[in-house]
Amino acid sequence: MEKRSAERDQFSIRRLYPFFSDRAINQLSAADVREYINLRRSNGVTAATINKEVGLLRAAINYANKEWDWGLPNPASGRKLRESAGRMRWITQAQAGLFIQSAASEPKAPHLVDFIQLGLFSGMRKGEMLGLEWKRVDLGAGLIYLEANDQKNGKAGSIPLNRNARAVIVSRARFRAEFCPASPWVFCDQASDRIRFIRRSFVTACKRAGIDDFHPHDLRHTCAAWLVQAGVPIREVAERLRHSDIQITMRYAHLTPENVRAAAAVLVGLTGSSHVLVT
Repeated sequence: MEKRSAERDQFSIRRLYPFFSDRAINQLSAADVREYINLRRSNGVTAATINKEVGLLRAAINYANKEWDWGLPNPASGRKLRESAGRMRWITQAQAGLFIQSAASEPKAPHLVDFIQLGLFSGMRKGEMLGLEWKRVDLGAGLIYLEANDQKNGKAGSIPLNRNARAVIVSRARFRAEFCPASPWVFCDQASDRIRFIRRSFVTACKRAGIDDFHPHDLRHTCAAWLVQAGVPIREVAERLRHSDIQITMRYAHLTPENVRAAAAVLVGLTGSSHVLVT
């Protein structure tokens, strides 16, 4: 199975290597790992990011022990920091319009507009989009199929395409027909190679649009926020985004102002009057 987080892992490696490159891997100690963690925390890095970095180190040592019988100690095991509540950053539809316009002016990343719009209108994860193959796209049925290896929850499933998401797939199909008809990837370049990284062009487009602190995964958060604000029931939003636990989706519940208004109306109804003196 190919890892869906290659870009994330490369980022982690660039942080891990300078610190651990002068240390013998068979002599790594818990103190070394603690020192790395403390250094990253002193630089203001979040617990979630540190956990990903140390987790990659742990996984690499485990792989060497399992596949190559190296018998290394693994001081990275059991070093998971407590993370804060999940990040929830989303943008308004007006901001999204500016963002899409900004992305359209990225000459070196003609795929960026399609990537952004598919994320906004399908709620797909970055890895799911960049790893999407044409054999799993069914425009006739209006569905994208995800196999067990394609999803975070490890289950097979499908994603319905609305009009906007379908237009993105059609746009990618036109690009493929013109430049790379043999490529199996929905997001590919003119040489038929799969596009794996979008971080640099994404950040540039954000800056040009005046959008701060916005990451590719926040496209998915934005999709969820828009659905809730439009009155879609939380359970339906959870199913749409394929959340394994509805509590994940409940983070967006406060974005439904009608629920608050309805609750206030119920309180008024209980008294029979909106003028009640509380003493």
